Amino acid sequence: MDILLGLQWGDEGKGKVVDFLAPKYDLIARFQGGPNAGHTLHFENTKHVLHQIPSGIFREKLLNLIGNGVVLDPVIFNKEILALVNMGLDLQKRLVVSKKAQLILPTHRLLDAASEKAKGDKKIGSTLKGISPAYQDKIGRTGLRVGDILQTDFADKYAKIKEKHLAWLSFYQFPLQGTLSNGMNYDLEAMETDFFAAIESLKKLTLADSEYLVNSYLQQGKKVLAEGAQGSLLDIDFGSYPFVTSSNTTVAGACTGLGVAPKKVGEVFGILKAYSTRVGGGPFPTELADETGEKLRKIGNEFGATTGRARRCGWLDLPALKYAIMLNGVTQLFMMKADVLNSFEEIKICTHYKLPDGTLTEQMPFEITDVVIEPVYKTFKGWNCDLQNLKSFADLPPALAAYIAFVEESLDVPVTLFSYSPNRADTLMK
Repeated sequence: MDILLGLQWGDEGKGKVVDFLAPKYDLIARFQGGPNAGHTLHFENTKHVLHQIPSGIFREKLLNLIGNGVVLDPVIFNKEILALVNMGLDLQKRLVVSKKAQLILPTHRLLDAASEKAKGDKKIGSTLKGISPAYQDKIGRTGLRVGDILQTDFADKYAKIKEKHLAWLSFYQFPLQGTLSNGMNYDLEAMETDFFAAIESLKKLTLADSEYLVNSYLQQGKKVLAEGAQGSLLDIDFGSYPFVTSSNTTVAGACTGLGVAPKKVGEVFGILKAYSTRVGGGPFPTELADETGEKLRKIGNEFGATTGRARRCGWLDLPALKYAIMLNGVTQLFMMKADVLNSFEEIKICTHYKLPDGTLTEQMPFEITDVVIEPVYKTFKGWNCDLQNLKSFADLPPALAAYIAFVEESLDVPVTLFSYSPNRADTLMK
């Protein structure tokens, strides 16, 4: 099983790469996260955004799996399903959902909003999709799973957990009707109507004990690609806590999120942008809160595929990347969106962090959320040209080739895939 995951704070371009690589595989499997993910694909002059469905769904003769490590919102999922069916896709043949995937309930979304509101100016920038409360119930052993919808007592189980959630909402003094901070109007009763309608649609799909499915593919010598969501620096254990997501976004999460033994892991593809971005709160040492940062945001169209929020932008961060590569055992690097840097006269890369006591380090310090870290930069000459009709790495402008070579040498991992536009075709691979 090969694994593809982001090495930064998410939004690296995983959707495009999975779609590009998909023909080489028999099964594409999402292993964690939920509808807070937004994987964007561009082909045939059309933009497609997937939130919970694996990015191999547009490829024929390929099975896509939503694994047990995912938290699934049936309502958002049903909307994705309908959009794909309207495109003529036969999802009965292309999509399987793990019975052990956790369900996001309507009250999870309200609890997410209530918790975020209670944090005040210390909020973490949640997408308000109910991700954190759903994972809390999972860890608390009270969550509902996809397989539960097939049981005769599902309504009773739902009512029991709803009762607990309503007690929490009462504690927060959070109303059951109103407007969320993201502008969405909500009404719990109406949300439940949509939820149970979506549950009936979910029952019509193929629901399976997915750990057996994945391992049977591997035993038959078939090729499996595990698709991660978010990024390694948002991992619940190793990210900039508490400004993280609620799941393990690293290789370890792929093993637990699909039920695959570590010894069965093959290649680990680490995706990075040629610069850095982050959505929401949390430390971001190379952030550019100036005209350069705004230029990156504008050219790169750096706005969240799920929330529409403007992304924070900055230069490439090698200490952060070295950390992510160490955690994941990355074997190949995929560099995305270098075309965003086409018009920059100078481009910088952070090589070290300078701590408040003057110490230089290449490591991610524990106290990164509590202290101001000064990035130490190396400056590169820009390539100052458009990237078009490239056929191989040999066609890259010398300045860009030097930029990539420095990244490879510094990280001690080869860059084997290079993307220079959102379109499927504008991709080079060694």
